[in-house]
Amino acid sequence: MTRSCHAATAVIASVIACAAAHAQTPAGTMAAAPVPQAAPPPVDCSQHPDPYKNYACLDAYLGNDVGQRLLNYYRLELGQSAAPSDPNAPPGRIAGWPATPETVPPMPFTEWPYGGATAIGVTRPSPVDSPLMVAIANTSVGHFLADAHIQIYGWLDPGFNISTNSQKPAGNAPIAYAYTPNTVQLDQAVLYIERVPDTVQTDHIDWGFRLSGLYGENYRYTTAYGVASYQLLKHNNVNGYDFPMVYAEVFIPGFFHGVNIRAGRYISLPDIEAQLAPNNYMYTHSLTYAVDNYTNTGIVATTAITPNLFLQTGVEVGTEAAIWHVGKQETNFDPSVLYPSRTFLKDPGAQFPTFTVCVRYTFDKGNDTIQPCANGINSGRWGYNNLQWYGVTYYHKFNDHWHLDAEFYDEFQRGVPNANNPAVQTIYANGGTPFSPQYTPVNGPNLAHCNSVTVLRCTATGIGVTGYLNYSPDPLDNFSFRPEYYADKQGQRTGTKTDYYEFSIGWQHWLSPQIEMRPEVGYYRSVSAYAFNGNPTHGVAPDRNYTVFAGGDLIVHF
Repeated sequence: MTRSCHAATAVIASVIACAAAHAQTPAGTMAAAPVPQAAPPPVDCSQHPDPYKNYACLDAYLGNDVGQRLLNYYRLELGQSAAPSDPNAPPGRIAGWPATPETVPPMPFTEWPYGGATAIGVTRPSPVDSPLMVAIANTSVGHFLADAHIQIYGWLDPGFNISTNSQKPAGNAPIAYAYTPNTVQLDQAVLYIERVPDTVQTDHIDWGFRLSGLYGENYRYTTAYGVASYQLLKHNNVNGYDFPMVYAEVFIPGFFHGVNIRAGRYISLPDIEAQLAPNNYMYTHSLTYAVDNYTNTGIVATTAITPNLFLQTGVEVGTEAAIWHVGKQETNFDPSVLYPSRTFLKDPGAQFPTFTVCVRYTFDKGNDTIQPCANGINSGRWGYNNLQWYGVTYYHKFNDHWHLDAEFYDEFQRGVPNANNPAVQTIYANGGTPFSPQYTPVNGPNLAHCNSVTVLRCTATGIGVTGYLNYSPDPLDNFSFRPEYYADKQGQRTGTKTDYYEFSIGWQHWLSPQIEMRPEVGYYRSVSAYAFNGNPTHGVAPDRNYTVFAGGDLIVHF
């Protein structure tokens, strides 16, 4: 034979030997020859591609140009209650975790809220449905961001209100997020740059961060003393900017059922409500929320002891306090019995350490969650917003259409100067306190209306009770009824010593997961004193004990 024939014979012999060795089944019979599998037919997206029916047609539907893709994505989701579902996406929660109680839309969240952490056990990388990220997905920048699991997104939120108050600005206060009556305003323009850790996987440590920027009327409700606070405390600007969240975090899966550690500036842990518009049922906020803790700066650890029991512990520098104010002194222009030294702390509330401890327990297969919490705990001495917050929030899902959120708290500051004492008034006017007009010309923290005229200081207490009863008839609509009671025992929180109650009804209607409208009407009453239609910046005293309010906003995500 030739060399090529010998080679061919050897190959044929090897194939026959290999087949003989593997052709026997366990019973000693010959195995059937494998049946060739037909390749899946190519996806035809040429005629009216619908990504909701075939996710593989998403790019064909969107097109290639960034602007075209952006507009087409908004068009794609109109009338839908969710983004198109990727069939190849990994599981979005740890097996055995309590069931997700809600959906977005029509709710502002999927998990019952808890601040200070990326939701443990239910968060995958790049989870936000963002038209901007979809629009740039096929660009080099989009590829880089996708590979790094970094998302850039945000929203625009214009709003309006009609009110029985007439004083501009400030006439609606203490109603929150609608400071000026009878106006149209830019509530929020918000941009996030973030990476969230993967808290579903259990085989490696993951990390994340968030950089946020906010501009609009609502900056006055997020301002921390020392963080661009000149806009509010010196100039009382109608619109301003802030950075309510600037933090990094790490998720460690091997500690109990996972621990998330967050460091930086973040939204305070308790409360049903939050500052950022999409995180709330209604356009306005309850009075209870309007006068309590907003942001903390520090480190907070959230540990899943079990899938149902979470422990949160934080060490911070106070509430609405800048770390660079810790220990910083100012000249005392009028040393007195209140502050006898020639200097005093610029912000006595900027204290390190300040502590937060919360416990979150979920039961009834995820339908119920209760969260007692102590936030901003230190000496409690009068500071910019040095509130000692002790309270509890509770959530209950009745069925797929009805659920209830409720909150109760007691908050206080100690040693607040007495506004009813003439000597204190003189000391305050002459620059003898850290928040006299010489330091915070406008919008500084209030004095207390103590029960006795003779005392120089007293503890100022506020008690809040509020709730949301929610009815969702379909995936794009929710109706909220918000009753509340707030007792400003010394008038330090709102400026008026009185009790308040409120009844408001709101409708959240979603045109798509990206566009939401929130009209509402409400009635507010101050029980024992006039509290509405004033303007403390211009020395105008309130002259009404009620407000009838109608308003709403439009949230457009990008």
